[in-house]
Amino acid sequence: MNRYAALAPLPDRLNRLHELAIDLWWAWNVEARSVFRTLDYPLWRATAHNPVRMLWLIPREKLDWAAADPAFAQLYDRAIAALDAARAAHNTWWTRTYPQHTGHSIAYFSAEFALHQSLPIYAGGLGVLAGDHCKEAGDLGVPLIGVGFMYPQGYFHQHVSAEGWQEESYERLTWADAPIEPALTPDGKPCITAVPLGDRSVLVAVWRVRMGRVKLYLLDTDLEENAPWDRELSARLYGGDRETRVQQEIILGVGGVRALKALGSDPVVFHLNEGHAAFVVLQRIRDLTERGSSFDDALEEIHRTTVFTTHTPVPAGHDAFPFHLVEKHLAGCWGSLGPHRDRFLALGAHDNGAGVQFNMTALALRSAGSVNAVSQLHGQVTREMWGSMWPGVPEPERPVSSVTNGVHVPTWLAGDLADLFAKYLGADWLDRHDDPALWDAVLAIPDAELWAVRQGLRRYLFTFVRDRARQRWSEEHVGTPRIVAAGTLLEPEALTIGFARRFAGYKRPELIFHDADRLARILNAPGRPLQIIFAGKSHPADDVGKHHLQRVYRRALDPVFGGRVAFVDDYDLHVAHFLVQGCDVWLNNPRKPLEASGTSGMKAALNGVPHLSIGDGWWAEGFNGANGWMIDGGTSGNDYDAVDAADANALYRLLEEEVVPAFYDRDAAGVPHRWLATVKESIRSIAPRFSARRMVKEYVERMYAPAMERRTVGRT
Repeated sequence: MNRYAALAPLPDRLNRLHELAIDLWWAWNVEARSVFRTLDYPLWRATAHNPVRMLWLIPREKLDWAAADPAFAQLYDRAIAALDAARAAHNTWWTRTYPQHTGHSIAYFSAEFALHQSLPIYAGGLGVLAGDHCKEAGDLGVPLIGVGFMYPQGYFHQHVSAEGWQEESYERLTWADAPIEPALTPDGKPCITAVPLGDRSVLVAVWRVRMGRVKLYLLDTDLEENAPWDRELSARLYGGDRETRVQQEIILGVGGVRALKALGSDPVVFHLNEGHAAFVVLQRIRDLTERGSSFDDALEEIHRTTVFTTHTPVPAGHDAFPFHLVEKHLAGCWGSLGPHRDRFLALGAHDNGAGVQFNMTALALRSAGSVNAVSQLHGQVTREMWGSMWPGVPEPERPVSSVTNGVHVPTWLAGDLADLFAKYLGADWLDRHDDPALWDAVLAIPDAELWAVRQGLRRYLFTFVRDRARQRWSEEHVGTPRIVAAGTLLEPEALTIGFARRFAGYKRPELIFHDADRLARILNAPGRPLQIIFAGKSHPADDVGKHHLQRVYRRALDPVFGGRVAFVDDYDLHVAHFLVQGCDVWLNNPRKPLEASGTSGMKAALNGVPHLSIGDGWWAEGFNGANGWMIDGGTSGNDYDAVDAADANALYRLLEEEVVPAFYDRDAAGVPHRWLATVKESIRSIAPRFSARRMVKEYVERMYAPAMERRTVGRT
């Protein structure tokens, strides 16, 4: 079944261009991206870098020109050869390191995956982490199979009213423009599986996303055979009430395992990325008992072969449901497990302060043999928060380890910096980018060259900001205040701080405005201006976050700040690339210890954008005294007003005494050597240690490979 058969025929010389367009591997390969950029650059930009959409729109004469152009044909050939190499399963880090596990695979379940803006099935950090994990697994040859949801309406688009209030709109995905195809069963038919839900059965179609060596399967209930309310179950990411949520999580866990079986996949290890997928455990126990295992033996097998990663340091952030709701919707799922129903439900029993409920994280914690948090500090917080699960066990001995998050370097690194690294670190630097010794060579990059690249990246950002403002003006006819708030008065040469993340109370987006008069003086200092770009969405149900966003937006309209505060709306992966590459400083000031890890600061630091942050999440272990700045007001406790005042004062002091002076201290040629010393140390110390390559290797060495060995032992 070829969804792209209606496309205009390609010239014979470019007959694999469709194949290249629908494999998202192109998104992190320079030559593959260059194929589409070169083919039709205006169309590349107009489609927000979506080659599938491009191939629906491109004139035939453009394709004929490209096929006849020797230089383009050579570029195309190199990209196709690289695609074939990226799909090959031999001679990878995985096959060289673990040849004994050839033929084994790992199923990676997540409620969201952020891969590219052409597939908007993500809301934020959890999805970005899952996407980077999959991409790096593919690069290393790790046999990962992703399982998630195909959300036809994705996450919401953000519009900010003239009053600064966030408004959400949902737009159905144009399926023909998405890099997806039906997943096929071994006999070549589109995969559709049935999932028991309450007293009925819901049909689930499975879509496949190609990512080089990695397969990603997405579940979709929007089938004509389903009732209207069941078709809506997979419509939106994190939509609906608690009843919708528990049904979605049954579809993900139970349906995901059933889909893998229908596709002929038999993973050896199951990795649950957050508690949303914990119903995987139910279906796996049922499958094992139906093959003759006892409940205890099945649970032990699950324990040997399940990895669980928790991302949430706040008790209220873990999904929990009343038992009657869980029992209602699991009614058809028990099968041979019926006599053990109470034992299974007990695996999820937990009181997080609101009475005993069925807690998805508790289920995962009791079922998984390997459990990890996503930073060292988050590991400590998790062991304390879930201490009642292990009565009498001291905190350091509780079975929760840490694998600090990392970011996929080829995805997030600016092309101009990649060229600079190839020049000074070696042409093969990307193959060795998790080696800390490699990055010492960054210190030898001439300051003038690095500064020129950093200046260029900031200018790209401001071109993007102004183009978006112009688009709002011409297409939406918004008023002048909204054009000002969008950043049209920002200066391309001024020191620029970026603050881009989900708007939530604990992230304290308004902290920098704590003393508005003092901030105004810093922003408008003669000859040393500072400016701030904000971006981010608030959850549709989070009115507190929306009010924070509204107040920040109004600051962008306040003449006191001289047009030096901006808010860029509808934050997504496309916007994120410009911000993490083009700002000069990345600001993060959550209420400690409520930031589990955070990865946006890693992406920025990789691009020479030093981190200015509270010592929470990854920065608690990433800061070395010379690679950025630590905000420490010296006050802690539950008096939030006192903590906020102290942290704001510390932030202002860093800006006044260290950040701004270093940026504007220039030599006769206009090069800020003191500033660039921090930039270089940021890149040198953070790029290898907080890369997805280090992270995925750590998962393999500490969790996946040992789980495979345990599973082998358990079956002898």
